[in-house]
Amino acid sequence: MKKTIMSLVAVAAISSTAIGAQQASAKEITVQKGDTLWGISQKNDVSLKDLKGMNNLSTDMIYVGDKLTISSKEKTQEQYKVQKGDSLWKIAQKFNVSISDLKSWNNLNSDIIMIGSTLSVAGQRSAPVSSEPVQKQEPVQKEQTTKKAAPKKETAKAESSSANQSVQKEMTVTATAYTANDGGISGITATGVNLNKNPNAKVIAVDPNVIPLGSKVYVEGYGEAIAADTGGAIKGNKIDVHVPSKSQAKNWGVKSVKVKVLN
Repeated sequence: MKKTIMSLVAVAAISSTAIGAQQASAKEITVQKGDTLWGISQKNDVSLKDLKGMNNLSTDMIYVGDKLTISSKEKTQEQYKVQKGDSLWKIAQKFNVSISDLKSWNNLNSDIIMIGSTLSVAGQRSAPVSSEPVQKQEPVQKEQTTKKAAPKKETAKAESSSANQSVQKEMTVTATAYTANDGGISGITATGVNLNKNPNAKVIAVDPNVIPLGSKVYVEGYGEAIAADTGGAIKGNKIDVHVPSKSQAKNWGVKSVKVKVLN
């Protein structure tokens, strides 16, 4: 059954570390076949959380013909001073812009930013100020010679890869497993990944309040993956890992694993 979604337009206050002003303007769109809430949020440069809030949505489900109101921010010349603990991902989410735009506006060739740098967050180019790096590469520990059995090659390779990347957060979670053809599942993730066409995709379902959608993660016993899906039962420190078959999901069962958020 189709439904018309009314909206509440909220204008967020700009952080005291940003220079400039924003004016909000609203527009209404009609959901088309193939649209996802994530895709619409990215296309219109708003966060998934804000888009749901604007339209009083409690889930990610939308229907063809639905009317969505989108409040877009007309950005003036704004600059943001990088603080300790910042990353390009956090700044992009804060100002509802993409990481690629941030890098383009500020002539960045990598995701490394410096504390004290002044970044354009609205399209005006600015040169980053050299200072202390916000993201530091973690040193790779040398292998120690022991009498213990060596880990499997694939596991060792995944652990080595994650060790070379900046770890934003590490936690212990309860992990279950699912497949694209489980009953009641469309096979299309909250961010638009088609698991039916990509049965071997390394994807996990998360609570976006704990692990942001789009984050690259390393899951103990599973490897590197993308937080690209959500689920009604996935709340708090709980994840659901995608596997190709029901037998693999059954074999996974329920276990406690360590998760590293890499970006």
